[in-house]
Amino acid sequence: MINLKTNCKYAVACPTSMGLRITPVDRMAVQNSNMFYLQATSAESNVLNIASSLGRECLVLTKFVEGSPLADLIKRQLRARNIRFEGLEVPQGGPWGYRHQFNIADSGFGLHAARVWNDRAGEVGRTLSMQDFEIDRIFGAEGIAILHISGLIAAMSEDTTKCCLALARAAKKYGTLVSFDLNYRATFWKGREAELSNAFHEIAACADILVGNEEDFQLCLGFQGPETGGKGLSEKIDSFQAMITQVKDKYSNAKVFATTLREVISANLNNWGAIMLADGQWFVEEPRPIDILDRIGGGDGFTGGLLYGILQGWEPEKWLQFGWATGVLAASSLNDFAEPADEKQVWAIYAGNARVQR
Repeated sequence: MINLKTNCKYAVACPTSMGLRITPVDRMAVQNSNMFYLQATSAESNVLNIASSLGRECLVLTKFVEGSPLADLIKRQLRARNIRFEGLEVPQGGPWGYRHQFNIADSGFGLHAARVWNDRAGEVGRTLSMQDFEIDRIFGAEGIAILHISGLIAAMSEDTTKCCLALARAAKKYGTLVSFDLNYRATFWKGREAELSNAFHEIAACADILVGNEEDFQLCLGFQGPETGGKGLSEKIDSFQAMITQVKDKYSNAKVFATTLREVISANLNNWGAIMLADGQWFVEEPRPIDILDRIGGGDGFTGGLLYGILQGWEPEKWLQFGWATGVLAASSLNDFAEPADEKQVWAIYAGNARVQR
């Protein structure tokens, strides 16, 4: 059973490295576009955006380049998204010093798949440290209901790995739930496999909520399972359930295990579903076809909706339904994050009701 800490200032908080994403307009490719849409983004803050849009106080723990206009833009956009932030201001250190990362991506179209390039050399967020934050005040005096950690920030550098481990330990000390989205990226793990495997095991051991697909559990935590390539969706469901049977035996602290189910028809059309084990019961949202405007952030939208359902004290079935719908909402936006106007909008998406609401 999930037990939320009460009387918390923050519903959800996360460590993150804020950056900027640039996307060609009109679904053009990066190499042949000369107009780009810019947004402040990070996988972790995208998860917070569901709760923050629906009026819950959320917090990012991060770092900024002192005096940078891009840092200022990021802060302004976080404020507009109703997300609070804490982070040290670090001098740039000259033209070859620190900066905020750029994520360069196009949305794809038809059989032209979406493509993503990470430009992260000198990224200030790679220096995140537990010592950057007043932990007793944030977790103790103010309080956090859920700490969300992504495998992206946890694997970014030796510093961020240590920071995420320390934050997970602090969360357990103060009675804060830990949500961990494994988010495996081969480029982040290269050359650090043994170190990161140990760190991810410890974070997972602290987690109350584990999010990840079958491959994430195999590559991050070393579980054995059949290859996922070439499976139909029903086979993927069966395979994921078999995998989680192993996972929950090893990580007994976790009470919720979830992932999205995706089948790509084209860059504009996916079959979108989700599956979750909670309180010993399986819940499945059978995949349905959804139209895609920009699929980046769909998984974070799903996780954010799932966490919002937990925060609201709903029954588990509604956690998955709401997460499914907020994932759709993120994939229906040019932004990386879902911005629900209200719960009614999300439930209309879940119901498949796209009629004009007046």
